[in-house]
Amino acid sequence: MKLYTKTGDGGTTGLYGAERVSKASARVEAYGTVDELNSFIGLARAHNTRSHKPDPALDQDLEYLQNALFDIGADLATRSGSRYEAKLSRIDAQDVTFLEAMIDRYQEAAPPFTGFVHPGGTPAAATLQVARAVARRAEREVIRLQAEEEINIQVVIYLNRLSDLLFIMARAANQGAGLTEEAWLVKGRRPHTLE
Repeated sequence: MKLYTKTGDGGTTGLYGAERVSKASARVEAYGTVDELNSFIGLARAHNTRSHKPDPALDQDLEYLQNALFDIGADLATRSGSRYEAKLSRIDAQDVTFLEAMIDRYQEAAPPFTGFVHPGGTPAAATLQVARAVARRAEREVIRLQAEEEINIQVVIYLNRLSDLLFIMARAANQGAGLTEEAWLVKGRRPHTLE
């Protein structure tokens, strides 16, 4: 089987169930952004597992998130009422509760939150911060889709919690590496002296 099918050459793609829609549709934008998020989590895993001090628990949690994001992508690619819906594992309230428990666990490993910090630190932490920003965009894309079509509302809630989780994972990763975070300095962007 060839990787290229040529079926998308006209600017359409197939939803789960073979219905064709524009590649620029809100539904495709939403699950496409979730796919981008999944890729950044994969990059964070690569940085973590190849660091001088890999964190196996972080890798396991990120693998869980990648699997959940595939489920979200399938959820978003399948309209409610589709005959393929029974094959899905839709995100539900228990998944959100599980994420909240993960947030609590990582918060214990992170320094106390005292204000905004610059995204950065270790390569894994910096990538997790990029993933956090993409998660926020994915949430906005899903909300945009929700204004047009029926969706699983748990996906919106899950993505909202996920961005919080990725933020605290990044902070915990930096803490574990012994890095001090750089705080946002209001009006602190100019050099101290101008000559």
